[in-house]
Amino acid sequence: MAALDSLNQISAAINRMGSANQASFEETLFLIAESATRVVPSASAVIYVYNQEHATFDSSPRVSAGERAIPVVGDEPRANGMGVRALSQHRRVLSYEETDLDVNPVIREKAGAKVAACFPLVVADQPVGALYVFLHEERQFSRLELLMLDNFVNQAAMAIHQTRQIASVQRDLARTEGELSYLRRAGLLIFSRLRLEETLEAILQMAMEVTDAEFGIFRLVDKNGENLITRVLAGETMSHPQVEALPLDGKSIMSWVAQHRRPVCIADLRDEPWRNIYYPLEEGMEMRSELAIPLLDASGRLEGVLNLESPIPGAFSEQDSHLLQALATQAMIAIQEIRLLDALQEVAQRLLTQPCQPVLDHLASLACDLLNAAASAIWTLEGDDLVLQTSIGDYSRGERIPVQDSLAGQSVLQRSAVTSQDVRIDRRFHRPDLANERTWVRALIVPMLTSDNLKPVGAFGVFSAETEAGRFTESEWDTKVLTCLAYYAALAVHNASRQEELRAAQDQHAVAETFAVVGDIAANLLHRLNNKIGAIPVRVQGIQDKCQAALASEPYLACNLDEIERSAEEAMDTVRESLSHLHPITLALVNVADCVRAAVTAAKLPASVHVQIGALDALPEVVAGQRSLTMVFTNLLDNASDAMEGKGTITIQGTVRGDWVEVSVCDDGPGIAPELHDRIFELTFSGRASSRPGNLGFGLWWVKTLMTRLGGVVVVESDGQCGTSFRLSLPRAKEAL
Repeated sequence: MAALDSLNQISAAINRMGSANQASFEETLFLIAESATRVVPSASAVIYVYNQEHATFDSSPRVSAGERAIPVVGDEPRANGMGVRALSQHRRVLSYEETDLDVNPVIREKAGAKVAACFPLVVADQPVGALYVFLHEERQFSRLELLMLDNFVNQAAMAIHQTRQIASVQRDLARTEGELSYLRRAGLLIFSRLRLEETLEAILQMAMEVTDAEFGIFRLVDKNGENLITRVLAGETMSHPQVEALPLDGKSIMSWVAQHRRPVCIADLRDEPWRNIYYPLEEGMEMRSELAIPLLDASGRLEGVLNLESPIPGAFSEQDSHLLQALATQAMIAIQEIRLLDALQEVAQRLLTQPCQPVLDHLASLACDLLNAAASAIWTLEGDDLVLQTSIGDYSRGERIPVQDSLAGQSVLQRSAVTSQDVRIDRRFHRPDLANERTWVRALIVPMLTSDNLKPVGAFGVFSAETEAGRFTESEWDTKVLTCLAYYAALAVHNASRQEELRAAQDQHAVAETFAVVGDIAANLLHRLNNKIGAIPVRVQGIQDKCQAALASEPYLACNLDEIERSAEEAMDTVRESLSHLHPITLALVNVADCVRAAVTAAKLPASVHVQIGALDALPEVVAGQRSLTMVFTNLLDNASDAMEGKGTITIQGTVRGDWVEVSVCDDGPGIAPELHDRIFELTFSGRASSRPGNLGFGLWWVKTLMTRLGGVVVVESDGQCGTSFRLSLPRAKEAL
C-alpha cells in the first residue's frame, strides 16, 4: 500500500510539472529515489541524468535518498560501469548477475554497499538517466522489489523527459520573445529614422546581435539593375574591407542569392560549391559559415542582399535564417517607405520650380520605379475625352480616349481605383494592340482628384508585364502609392491652370493699363487731328466759293480740290474707326451668331469669297463686348479673304465645351507654317499686308488683344499647306449653364 501511495504521489508531481504550482525537477526525482528506499528497506538510491549530446552522465543534478546516500568523491558512474551497460543494452543490471562487474569500490568501502542494481531511464529509445539502488547487506532483490523499482524507473524517466521538454519549450519561448522584441524594434526604426543607411545599420546590428555573427553587410541593387552596391557594413576587426560593387551575374555567394532569389545558410564555406564562389569581406580573413537573405518586394523584385558571416563552422541555424528573413522583410519595408518619402520630397521641389509637363514626365517615371511597373500613363480630362499628357511605354502624347466605356474613364467617373487582370482581352482598354505588343497584363488606374473639391482632372495608370522585371503586385500599398502620385499630378495640372489664369489676368491687366495710357494719348491725338484735318474741308469750301470762275476754267484744279476734300473726310473716318478699338469694353451677355452676321456685313468681302455659317444660333450666350467681338470676327474674315487672295470658302462653326463656347473660323487658303503660329499675333509681324483700303494691317494682333480683354483665348491650327483654322474660346454666360 505504501508503494502504491508513493506511485500516486510521483504521478501527481509529474503532472504538476509545467503548471503554475509545479513541483521542481529535483523535488520530483528525490520523491522517486525516496520511494525506492521505501520499497527496498535499508537501501539507498541515486538518480543521475544522462547527457546524450556528450554521451556522459551529468554530475548535476544528482539526487539521492536513504540512510547512507551522502555523496563521496569517486562515487559517480564509471565509464565501463553498470550505468553505461544498462543504458547501452536498455535493461536493468544486477551486480550479482553480472560476473564481470562489481560494485564501485568507492561506494563499497565508504558507503558500505554490498549489492547494486542499475535501472536505465529510457524514453522512446533515448536514454535520459539511470537509477542506482544499493543494498547494505548481502542478499538479492526480491521479485516484488524489482517490479516496483521498474515502475519507479518509468516514472523517473518521464520526469526527466518532461522536464527537458519544458526547458526546451521555455528556451524556445524566450528566444521567440527575444526575436519578437528585435522585430518590434526594427518596426519602430522604420518610422523613427528618415535616412535609409541609419535604418539598415540598426537592422544589421540587431541581426548580428541575435545570431552572434562576426560581420554583416547590406548590398542593394543599383539603378541599372546590374550590380550590388554596398550600403551598410558592420564588423569591428576589419581594416580594409572589400566593398566594391558585385555584378549580379558574377561569382560570389551574394550574387548567387540574388540570381536564385532564395536564402542560403552555409555551415562550412570550405564545402563545395561555396568554396569556389566565396568572396571574403576582407582579403586574408577566413570565414567558415555564412547566412545570406535576398531582399524582395511583394512583386518579387530584387532590391538587395543581407549577408552575415562567422569564423565558426555551423554558426547559423535554421532558426537564425527565419529570423534574418523577418528582419530582411523589415528592411524591405524601410527601403520602400524611405524611397517613397524621398520621391515625394523631390516631386514637391519640382512642383515649385518646374512647369507642369516636366513634373508629369517625372511622376510617370517614378510610378514605374516605385511600383515595379512596365509602363505608366497620365491623362488629363478635356470635355468628354481623356488626353494623354505623358507616358512610359510607347504611348503617343495627345492621344484621346473617351471617358465613357474606357478603363481610364471608369476611374474618373467612379472617382476610385480600377483594375484589370488582363488588358489584352479587356474590352474597356482602348489599346489592346499595344498591350499585346508589350505583353502588358494587369493594369491599375486611379483618378487624379483636386484637393479642394475632389473634382477629377484626369487619370494615372500603371501596367505590369508578364516578365518579373516589370510586374507589380496590385496590392493595397500599390494603390496608395499611385493615389499619392496622382494627387501630385493633379496638383501640377491644377497649378498650371491657375498659373495660366494668373498670366491671363496679368495680361489683361497689362493690356488694360496700356490701353488706358494709349487711350489718353489717342484722345488728345484725335482732338488735334480733328482740329487740323477738320479745317481742310472748310478751307476747300472757301476756295470753291471765292474762286468759282477759276475752278470752272481749270477742271484739273477743281478735281484736285474735290479729291483733297474726300481724302480728308476718309482720313477722319479711318482714324475714328481704328481708335474705337481703344474704347473701354463693357462686358455683357452677347449672342455669337449676331456678332458673326454683323462682321460678315462689315467685312464687305468680294463676291468670290463664300461664307458658310454653321448652327451658331443654338449656341448659348457668352460674356463679351458686342462691338469688340464683332471686330474680332471682322478681322478674321479680312485675314482669311487676304490669305485666299479674294477667292475661296470661309466656314464658321461653334460648339460648347464645359464652361466655354468655342467658335472656329476656317479658310481653304494655303495655310500658315507651324513655326509662325505664335509670331502672327505679334504687333511687329511683317506678314502679308492687308489689301483693304484704310486697314492698318495688324488685324491678328487686334484679334488676340481683344480676345485677351474679353477673357477669352485664340489659337491657330494649320499644317502650312491645307487651310487655316482660328479657334476662339469665350467664357459661357453663367445664366446659360
